[in-house]
This record gives sequence, structure tokens and C-alpha cells, in this order.
Amino acid sequence: MMYDSILARSFSRHEQKKLGYGAFFCCLFIALCFCTVLKPSLNPLPALNLQRSLGVRHKILALMESNKESNSSQQVIKAKLDREIQTEELKKVSLIHEDEVGDSKLHQKNASSTDSVPGDDDDHETIKIVEVVTKSVEPFVCNVNEPRTEYCEINIDSLVNAKSSSVFVASSRMEMLAAGNSSWTIRPYARKEDATAMSHARKWLVKPLSTDHQEIPQCTRNHNVPAILFSIGGYTGNHFHDFTDVVIPLFITSRKYKGEVQFLITDIRPWWIEKFKAVLKGLSNYQFIDIDKEQVVHCFPSITVGLIRHEKELAINNPSKYSLSMKDFRDFLRQTYSLKKANAIRVRDGQRKKPRLLIIPRKRTRSFTNTVEIMRMARRLGYKVSVAEASMDVAKFAQVVNSCDVLMGVHGAGLTNILFLPENAIFIQILPVGGFEWLATEDFGKPSQDMNLKYLEYKICNEESTLIQQYPLDHAVFTDPYSIGKQGWEAFKSIFLEKQNVKLNVNRFKPTLLKALELLHQ
Repeated sequence: MMYDSILARSFSRHEQKKLGYGAFFCCLFIALCFCTVLKPSLNPLPALNLQRSLGVRHKILALMESNKESNSSQQVIKAKLDREIQTEELKKVSLIHEDEVGDSKLHQKNASSTDSVPGDDDDHETIKIVEVVTKSVEPFVCNVNEPRTEYCEINIDSLVNAKSSSVFVASSRMEMLAAGNSSWTIRPYARKEDATAMSHARKWLVKPLSTDHQEIPQCTRNHNVPAILFSIGGYTGNHFHDFTDVVIPLFITSRKYKGEVQFLITDIRPWWIEKFKAVLKGLSNYQFIDIDKEQVVHCFPSITVGLIRHEKELAINNPSKYSLSMKDFRDFLRQTYSLKKANAIRVRDGQRKKPRLLIIPRKRTRSFTNTVEIMRMARRLGYKVSVAEASMDVAKFAQVVNSCDVLMGVHGAGLTNILFLPENAIFIQILPVGGFEWLATEDFGKPSQDMNLKYLEYKICNEESTLIQQYPLDHAVFTDPYSIGKQGWEAFKSIFLEKQNVKLNVNRFKPTLLKALELLHQ
């Protein structure tokens, strides 16, 4: 009251009113300056995002805790997720996922609006978070449970020391705990179930080491692209194994890099490199390194030790797992070897152009003894016939195979060249005596259908095998060939693969060639 009386005596009523208005506008001006300079965020959405993300977190934890058989990686995901939520990493999770499916700059610019879109499916958000966290806590994964191969995918800095046959993974303590402080011995050849093949592949130790560990070597040569370390030991030199054990797995493993990958090849065989130089050049933009000869330590941002392969022969028939298909591989071969013929001929009545038949005669074993007779019969049926044997010049023979509409040959590695046939071509596999049905189907029959070829099979009778000149018809070779197989692979191979040739009964075989013509009409 005292201050009011003083104010009343000092100013008239009108002047007091003017002073009040001035004070009001002054406060308004100060508030405006504060907002302009400091720009405080009035957006309540971050709190909303955190609340929604926490809800997702609870769902994930409930899901993990309800799974009694959860493995260690799931437990690490749970711990990592707790830590990331506590350290305000939820927003990064959303941004990382968006970067994978669109333009990263655009999504970063609109991150707040993307995070706060109402009505998003919570289950979908759960999947996104688990995927990203899995990547962050599994910088390296060694898969030794595949039926046909074993490999390590390492997504952090790695050092390759050929002197000690070692790949060291530069790891933090948390990453080493996640890996269980384990190390792995890998033979990087994709036929792990075959002890004989694997004995020809060098062992490599994959070992995580703390970045401050004294044992970790110093980098001598740094690379800025990922690497793939693989062996060309094993059964390479056999055309079938060249492709099913090395070339196709290498395609599956490396194609995602689009050439920006360094190949480290162990167990080098120079003739193999010469044979498949076009394939190596088509998959990598860099000269391969003969890693066994290296005296320096190579360092990479990431590396795959070993090759990923399908459990079946000559196969990539699980696109959802590999993001590739046999069609992709055959397209790669067409591009690599400049194969012009994409589709087999479609035969029409009255047309002059004849379908081309290629006979693979084989030179040493399981060869045709009456090739000329087969050629004459095929020409009478309307085929243009060629006879050719595969050689080390893959590019040249690929052109020959690709020009044909029908390929025929006795079961053996040479039939691997069906990979170069055009779409909808006909493949005829001749099965010799010896119970080859399962082997023939798995090695070439099923794979040929994945290649979009039309498959025919002809099983010879005892009289068409030259074994009839070595064994009587009542011998187990003819009456019970499976009993020979039970004696072991060497016994089976020595009789049915190495001692047998084929003399086709052309009259008996004729319907098979007619069936091939019928298929070319379709």
C-alpha cells in the first residue's frame, strides 16, 4: 500500500495508464527476442516417440523372455537394446533402417516427421529394431553349421597374416564377450563333408583380438574394400567341382559387392586361374592376391573367410536366402563369355532351319564307342550335329554349347557345360550301368530344371555297356551294382566310372531324340 501511495503521488492517473501499456509491450518484445535467438523446441513428439519406442522395447523383451530356447545372440540383443534405449539411440535405429530402403539424405532431413507418423504397425517396428541391433552386436559371425560349407562373415576391421595363416578381428571387449572369446579354424573350400577334398585346403584361424592386445600385428598394407578369402584346392581340376564347389559359391558370396571386393586366394593352382580368369575379372575389379605368398599384413574394413554355397549341387534355388537365383548366375555367364543365343530354337513344321545337337563323346572313360553311328541317325531325324569335347578354354567351349539346342552325353563332369545352354534347350543325360539314377538326378537332373532346361534321361541296358565284355551277365556288376557301391567309393569308381564305355543301341535311343524334337516344337 505504501508503494501504491508513492506511485499515486508521483504520476497522474493518465500517466500511470501509459506506463502500464509501455511495460506490457516491453515484456512482449523481450519474449519475442528470446524465441528468435534461442529457438526453443515446442514439439512434444520426441517424448511421444520415446514412449512408443519403449512400448516396442517391452514387446521385444517379452518375446525374448518367453522363448526358452533363445540362443546367446538373442540375449545379447536384449542387453544391447536396454543399453541403447538408456543412451538415447532409438532415433538412430529408425534412421539407419530408413537409410537402407531409401535416400539417406532425404530421410535424415525428415527424420522427426518420419518417426512421429501415427498408426505405424508396432510389430513392423519391432522387426526393424531387432534387425538393426542384430547387425550392431554381431560384427562377425562364423557359420560352421551349414551342411556343405563353413565361413566367417566379419563386418569390422580385420587383419590377414598369411605367415601364421590367421585372420585377426579387431574387437572391443563387448564384441569379444558377444563372441564368447571364441576362435575358429576354417578351411575355405565349400565341400566340408568330404574329408579328402578338405585335406587339400589350407586351414585358417579366425580369432578376435582386443584392439589393445599385444598379439595383434601392425598393418603393412591397408585396403579400403572388403575381402573374400577362399581356396581353390579340394577337387578343383574336375569341371563339375570347379563350378559347384568354387565358381557358384564365389558368385553367391561376392555378387553383392558389384566388383568392389578383393579376392584372397589360397592353395593357388595357376592353371585354374588361367581357366577362370574371365570369371574372376567379372566378379572383382581388383587383381587377386595369392595370399599364401604374402609376407605382409593386409588390413580390410571387412572380410569373408570361406564361401557361401547351397547344399545342393550346381544350385542357387533359394533366392529369399541368397537374393540370387540360377538365372542370375546364367545371365552372369552370358555376359562374361559374350554368349549371344538366349533361347533355343522353336521348331515349326516346314521351316528349313534345323535344331543343333551337340554330342559330348568323352575321351577316356564312359565314352561313346559308336559316335559316328549316333551322328548319322540324328541327322536322318533332322538335326544338325556337332561333336565336341570340353577343354581348358572355357570361353571357346561356352560359345559352342551356347549355339546348340540339344546337348547329350554320358554322366560325367563334362555335362556341367549345360550351364552355357540357351533357355529352353534340351539336355539328354545317358546313364551307364551301375545304379547311377540318384547321382545323375542330384548332379545334373534337378539342377538342369533350375536352369530352365528341359531334361531327358536315357538309361542304357547291359548290352550297351562294354562291361559285358569283362563280366558275365550274372555277375553282381549287372545283377546287384549297389553291392559294389557298399564296398566303398573306390570300388564303385574303378568299375563303373573307369572301366566302362558305352555303345548306344541307336534304334533303342531313337525315341529319345524324337522326344527332344517334340519338346522343341512346344
